[in-house]
Amino acid sequence: MTERKTSALPVQVQMLSKHFGNVRAVEDVSFDIRPGELLTLLGPSGSGKTTLLMMIAGFSRPTRGSIRIADQEIVHLPPHKRNIGMVFQNYALFPHMTVGENVAYPLRLRKFARSEIEDRTRKALDMVQLGGYGARRINELSGGQRQRIALARAIVFEPRILLMDEPLSALDKHLRETMQIEIRQLHDRLGMTTISVTHDQREALTMSDRIAVFSNGRLAQIGTPTELYEKPESRFIAEFIGESTFLPLRHTPEGAAYGEQVIHLADDVKQAAGETLLMLRPERLRLVPADGATGAGGDTNVFAGQVNTVVFQGESLLFEVMLDGGHKVSVRMANRSENLRQLPQAGDRVALKLERADARVVRAEG
Repeated sequence: MTERKTSALPVQVQMLSKHFGNVRAVEDVSFDIRPGELLTLLGPSGSGKTTLLMMIAGFSRPTRGSIRIADQEIVHLPPHKRNIGMVFQNYALFPHMTVGENVAYPLRLRKFARSEIEDRTRKALDMVQLGGYGARRINELSGGQRQRIALARAIVFEPRILLMDEPLSALDKHLRETMQIEIRQLHDRLGMTTISVTHDQREALTMSDRIAVFSNGRLAQIGTPTELYEKPESRFIAEFIGESTFLPLRHTPEGAAYGEQVIHLADDVKQAAGETLLMLRPERLRLVPADGATGAGGDTNVFAGQVNTVVFQGESLLFEVMLDGGHKVSVRMANRSENLRQLPQAGDRVALKLERADARVVRAEG
């Protein structure tokens, strides 16, 4: 096994569905995965992301639809013939085997020669920074080390595709964040087409080339981390990818308006069926003294309100502000010494400024 990029393969999922009686766990999902891409399937519990991963792995048969790897239909292939590596949520390591025996297990199943098994196992352990651990027992390892062993076992036979089902959910916050970077760096070295499942939006943003967000068994939106954060298409996406509060908009001849105030938007928005909302990212709003609420400048929206609460959160301060229009919004300010000298308090009148470039509209539904 070498630490160089493999010949990565594309994956095409077309109109894939999985029904359990009347329950539609996955419904008519289609997307393409580029060769060498790390795509994350993101969504809340029950959204269909793990069911979709199990269909790609071959552990669950679709009700209908197609899964192709490099133009080869694999729906009817058993798991062991798909040449796919898998990292399970609980790692699924064998406690009666040593670390080296666990990593070598896929090679023995494929009847590799003993010398090649030893060479590949050693290189896989080196790759996950556990060289020299081959003789240890699984119960002698920390959670992070077990995660690395599961990853080494999944890549040791150089599979065409790597699948990961909530690979970091069992780790504590600090170790989880460290492993996100390590997995991303390992992926960049190997260049292996990778599909990961998580419900953790920060993990998805950190690790992914693109993210596919699922809701109620359907694909809600797919895009790069930047695209999903900056231009979510719906309230669901905006709330799931980052923090947001929302203001209802009405359409007037002059444009979209909050109350009587016409909003300067980043993009032109045509009147659409259903309710539309102005998305407010807390870190994009600026708190200014109340006398700053004299009106909106050319590219700036200004909202007047009163501070309800101020919450200290270490690296930042979170303000809850009740706008004069009757809606609560959140504002996040970096914890810097110059901010602390002019910190608004609960009860203070303030103005919130939102630049045109940050004024994005989303659908209320979907």
